[in-house]
Amino acid sequence: MSEPLLEITGLQSGYGDVQVLWDISLVVEEGELACIVGSNGAGKTTLLRTISGLIKPISGGVKFAGKEIGGLSADAVLAQGVVHVPEGRRLFKGLSVRDNLLLGAYLRRDRDGIQRDLDFVFDLFPILKERQSQDATTMSGGEQQMCAIARGIMSRPRLLMIDELSLGLAPRLVERLSEALLEINRTGLTILLVEQDVMTAFEVARHAYVIEIGRIAMAGTTEKLGDDPRIREAYMGL
Repeated sequence: MSEPLLEITGLQSGYGDVQVLWDISLVVEEGELACIVGSNGAGKTTLLRTISGLIKPISGGVKFAGKEIGGLSADAVLAQGVVHVPEGRRLFKGLSVRDNLLLGAYLRRDRDGIQRDLDFVFDLFPILKERQSQDATTMSGGEQQMCAIARGIMSRPRLLMIDELSLGLAPRLVERLSEALLEINRTGLTILLVEQDVMTAFEVARHAYVIEIGRIAMAGTTEKLGDDPRIREAYMGL
C-alpha cells in the first residue's frame, strides 16, 4: 500500500509562547481533494502555515511524499512541491496579472512547461487572460482569488493548499471557484482546502477534518460528516 502524500502526526504548533495546535494528526492521499473546516480562530490557518514552513512546529511530524518537511524553510517546502495559496490572496501590487502568475513559476526552468501551464490557467479562468496586463490588485475579489489559485498552479505543485476559498465572495463566484477546483483536481493535482464555510467545502471535498480549538474533533468522508447532526447544527445552521 502506498504511503499518503501528506502525513501529519502529533503536530503541536503556534506563535512564540502561544500554542495554537495540539496533537494534530491527518493524512491526505495523492490525487484527492480533502478539506479542513472549523470556525474562525480554530487553528486552520496556523496548520497550513506550519505545513508550508512559515511557522516551525513545536513538535510532531509533517511528512510529504515520505520525507519529513516539518521545520524546513518555506522555500524548501515549496521546492518539494507544496504550494500555499494564503488567505487574502496576497497578490503583488503594481504587477500585472501575467507577472503575478509568472512569479509562481520562479523556481522553474522549463519554458515550454511554463507556457503550457499559463495556457491551462487562462483556459480555466478566461478573465485572467483578458486582464493579463492589468494590475492584479485592481481586480475584483473573486478575480483576485482566481489569480492567486492560478499563481499556485504555475509552481507545478504536487499539493495545492488553499486557505479560505470563499472568504468575502458572492455565492455565484464561490460556485465558479468550486467548479474550478474540481477541474484542477481532475488533472491529478492533490488539493487541501481550508474553509470556514462547511457547506462549500463539503460540496467539493471527499474527506474532511474538523478542527475545534486547535484539535481534530471529527474526521471522515464529507458524505458521512454532512449527515452528522452535530456538524449540521454547529456549522450548517440546519
